[in-house]
Amino acid sequence: MGQVEGTVGVSVEDDRTGRSIPTLRRAMADNLYYGLGKFPAIASRNDYYMALSLTVRDRLLHRWINTLESYLEHKARVVCYLSAEFLLGPHLANNMLNLGITDDMRRACEESGLDFDELIDHEEEPGLGNGGLGRLAACYLDSMATENIPSIGFGIRYEFGIFDQLIKNGWQVEVADRWLHNGNPWELAKPDESMIVKFGGKTTSYMDEKGAYRVRWEAQREVMGIPYDTPIPGYGTETTNTLRLWKAEAPRAFDFQIFNMGDYLGAVGDKCVSENISKVLYPNDNVSQGRQLRLEQQYFFVSCSLQTILRFHKNAGLSPETLHEKFVIQLNDTHPSIAIAEMMRLLVDEEDLEWDHAWEVTKKTFAYTNHTLLPEALERWPVSLFERLLPRHLEIIYEINRRFLDTVRQQRPNDPELLRRMSLIDDYGERYIRMANLACAGSSTINGVAELHTELLQNRVLHDFYELYPEKFTNVTNGVTPRRWLALSNPELSSFITKRIGSDTWLKHLDELEKLQATADDTNAHDEWRQIKLHQKERLSRTIRSATGIIVNPESIFDIQVKRIHEYKRQHLNVLHIISLYNYLKNNKPTDFPPRTFIFGGKAAPGYFIAKLIIKLINSVADVVNNDKDVNELLKVVFLPDFNVSLAQKIYPAADVSEQISTAGKEASGTGNMKFAMNGALTIGTMDGANIEIREKVGAENFFLFGLDEAEVDALKFSGYNPRQYYENNADLKMVLDQLVSGMWSEGDRDLFKPIVDSLLSRDDFMLLADYQAYVDCQRDLGRTYLDKTKWTKMSILNVSRMGYFSSDRSIREYRERIWKTQPVEVKVSDYAQATAELTVSCRLTTD
Repeated sequence: MGQVEGTVGVSVEDDRTGRSIPTLRRAMADNLYYGLGKFPAIASRNDYYMALSLTVRDRLLHRWINTLESYLEHKARVVCYLSAEFLLGPHLANNMLNLGITDDMRRACEESGLDFDELIDHEEEPGLGNGGLGRLAACYLDSMATENIPSIGFGIRYEFGIFDQLIKNGWQVEVADRWLHNGNPWELAKPDESMIVKFGGKTTSYMDEKGAYRVRWEAQREVMGIPYDTPIPGYGTETTNTLRLWKAEAPRAFDFQIFNMGDYLGAVGDKCVSENISKVLYPNDNVSQGRQLRLEQQYFFVSCSLQTILRFHKNAGLSPETLHEKFVIQLNDTHPSIAIAEMMRLLVDEEDLEWDHAWEVTKKTFAYTNHTLLPEALERWPVSLFERLLPRHLEIIYEINRRFLDTVRQQRPNDPELLRRMSLIDDYGERYIRMANLACAGSSTINGVAELHTELLQNRVLHDFYELYPEKFTNVTNGVTPRRWLALSNPELSSFITKRIGSDTWLKHLDELEKLQATADDTNAHDEWRQIKLHQKERLSRTIRSATGIIVNPESIFDIQVKRIHEYKRQHLNVLHIISLYNYLKNNKPTDFPPRTFIFGGKAAPGYFIAKLIIKLINSVADVVNNDKDVNELLKVVFLPDFNVSLAQKIYPAADVSEQISTAGKEASGTGNMKFAMNGALTIGTMDGANIEIREKVGAENFFLFGLDEAEVDALKFSGYNPRQYYENNADLKMVLDQLVSGMWSEGDRDLFKPIVDSLLSRDDFMLLADYQAYVDCQRDLGRTYLDKTKWTKMSILNVSRMGYFSSDRSIREYRERIWKTQPVEVKVSDYAQATAELTVSCRLTTD
């Protein structure tokens, strides 16, 4: 591809699309000179990273443009994926992998005198997500492109993403994530496709010339949304889809009248207020200003995105009445659910559709994925906030609610409590808008993300909706992309798999991993498998020493728990076990105890005190354990700061043990559990989220299960759970908790960890004490199993070989078949031809 015949029969490649080593070197030089205005004598490492990235981007754009042309030609139904988070991870290595040019680019860099790996490591990671939700969205973008599904992701271009995490004196300290400070070579700004978003003001009703009732929204202020497009390439295909992120700006960034009056700050006041909307990911909503800003963010990107979708549709010469035939909009959790009301506003107020028709179009266009079982994550907004910020949407929600409750009343008469529960307005005390109820009412389908999660949605969280509309509900278990989480993260293991399977097609058809089962009893394969794992552990050990100064033994068990810090994820249960092990080792000299390294990582929400205290506890325990010569050759504890995608790519391949120990019935799915198992870690976990399905697939004998299941948790709570009873009746547990308030782990401060202990003894909302002994016993069994290297290695191989189901490609196929009802579109990229390379304009130019 990219070659043309010269006048004397010599094949010449285009610098933008060619893939030979000389062409790639020439392209990098061109991008350095003409794209960046630099030459080698003055170029920095960032300049060379940018030149390399622009060279890769050129080859992406060739596919990208052909993809857009193919979609227009096929008039395909397009999936629009609305998500407040996209935790993409670094682009460069992933894009080269999906383009199939990694080895060629490495050679081109090396022959140019550049350190290829150094340039890859130089990339700033866009932290546009908080954890699993944003990372899942990124996996799904990758798989939609790989599966040739016409799609666009829509989100926010946060100037500052999820904070960088520092650890100072054991405490988390948040620092601004300046991911854009060196520039972003992957995005293309499209200011000519900007959208205007309105806030505040008032509404006025009137009768139009046809005698129809209409409402005019007279906004108090307007914000302009500037789109930035990023190409998302598929693997093993030419398809390259689009991620469109919105930046907020003021329509009038500078007021000369105010400036001339001497108010220099006031002259840029609109600019500051407007740009705040896309300034930072998830402002602290412990204060009212933070809550308002979060709602502004959600409405801002939703409005920009829906206006764009309608523009695309109308530019194709189609009527808004047929929008659902050409677009399906997937709501990734509850954050973008204001889209239901905004679509109704656009169709009724702007496009003049009659209400009932607009509602049918809206319901057929939207689908809703729920990602949580925690009540606090089912967003509610005060009615008073909507009155100030989105007055027209409040009116629309009231009308949706009135009509919706009329429908419910017809199906279930004489049940006022049902109406009250299903209402979009929560009127128990202060009045709130229930955004999950709005999403359920206005969507054609509602899906959970693991079998247990969907079951709990149907039977508990959204039971009333399920009772009335069972046909809306379905399950699509989450998955992860094997391209990033195996091929990029663990190339050594990937090569082993390819060699043993006989081809690399497994990266696109992950079910082929089952062929690895033939190696489960092969002792030669065992030796190679263990060597690969050791290499990954040695790599992570170097990272740990560089980041924390702690020296760990790569031949110890790497027992790892990395995820958002939250009480329901129970990092503190892990810590209680570590303290128990410490006590045991202080009083015993066992000869059959395998050395253990416990590794933690994850960020706590800035306003979540207990989560931040858990981080302090982990680091305080680490300080004592790691400096105690009686135990530190058998036990080490590490907290790796600033857990992100880049760090995760080093952590998952190095894990021996995957900690998935959330309270049963609290985790919707989890995806870290899949990434660990895909890289050969054995899971210790509860019957929660996707753990259940992982255990079913890999085999109960290859999974370390402990603890209460969801039904047992409910039964224990119903019977009157008394955590203090477990404390009084378990001497080991009592000692551990007493030590936490003795000052032993806190340099004599008896009060430091008292909030954790008081919470556990008085409430223990997440049942740590009930599960403690089962967890300790299971960990003991795990340690004994690890001593049998042959058995452990076989279990590890079987885990990997049975993980094919958990590919995000499979998840996306299920979304396409069950929910989106779309057809793949094969994109064909033509070779570069000099004869057709000149610009030829054959259509009428659009006006600005």
